[in-house]
Amino acid sequence: MPRTGRKRSESGIYHIVLRGSNRQTIFEDEEDAIKFLETLQRYMDISGYKLYAYCLMGNHVHLLLKEEQEELGVIMRRIGASYVYWYNLKYQRCGHLFQDRYKSEPVEDDRYFLTVLRYIHQNPLKAGIVNDIADYRWSSYPEYMGSSKMIETDFALQLFNDDKKKAIARFAEFHEIARDDTCLDMDVRRRILDEEAISIIKTTCNINQCSDVEKLERDKRDIYLKALKEKGLSTRQLARLTGISRQIILKA
Repeated sequence: MPRTGRKRSESGIYHIVLRGSNRQTIFEDEEDAIKFLETLQRYMDISGYKLYAYCLMGNHVHLLLKEEQEELGVIMRRIGASYVYWYNLKYQRCGHLFQDRYKSEPVEDDRYFLTVLRYIHQNPLKAGIVNDIADYRWSSYPEYMGSSKMIETDFALQLFNDDKKKAIARFAEFHEIARDDTCLDMDVRRRILDEEAISIIKTTCNINQCSDVEKLERDKRDIYLKALKEKGLSTRQLARLTGISRQIILKA
């Protein structure tokens, strides 16, 4: 069945979701997240887009972006290709990292713009990673609360008040409102705690100790590792609990 064409935004503003292939983790550590943000900054200068919000989760990214000099498809190809090249080199892997096609939806009015903005910033809260969105390091929310580095904050803040100090206060209040918005129908998975992860590993692999995974034959081990990743366990968590290196888990 042929793919349906993307809906074009009259405003040029889009909510974008870039997800790891088969829900694969795309940010294994702090260095990966920093590199992705650097990539966003680099191509912002090259492609001339504006970025209103971002949130980096374990296996996906949310962006609220306005195309200007280059169209969205070119922008996303630049960002994706650059990061995947670096990621594959770092982890000694090859092949796809992201799903073949990123998701996008047009954002045509101020009301939905703010809905998406809050939805993006509340992702870590809904996933159970933090109790306060201000504590999450890998989203653009802190840039709205302080000095902005690469986020265009004025557009959103002016929707609350012309006085910046009052606007920031109202912006924060707006983000405290709990909503069940499901922009782009993304399901935000909670982080699996180690205690639950240990039980999943033992049950899935039919073993007594997590370290027993490392003792399995290679083909069988790799099948189990893939199954565990699909159940939502992160590469870092699997490496920590089984003693298997992250490189081996990624290759599996």
